[in-house]
Amino acid sequence: VDIADLAKRTEGYSGADLRAVVDRAVEGKLPESLRLGRVLPITAVDLRQAQRQQPPSTREWFSTAKNYALYANESGLYDDILRY
Repeated sequence: VDIADLAKRTEGYSGADLRAVVDRAVEGKLPESLRLGRVLPITAVDLRQAQRQQPPSTREWFSTAKNYALYANESGLYDDILRY
């Protein structure tokens, strides 16, 4: 697995999103492993397929945080988000 390529493809993914990608890849490989009666390794292709099924969750979070930062930031609590 080309970790650098995978990192590029999953930019914006949270740790939980990445865990879900790996879990999906494992679940996708299980039927073939059971059919063959042996453990099959997870490949880059498996991870790419799983990544296409698992969108990043951080975009929605940042969108919500942006609204808070723009419209409910009287105390300056969200200044870091605005700078980001």
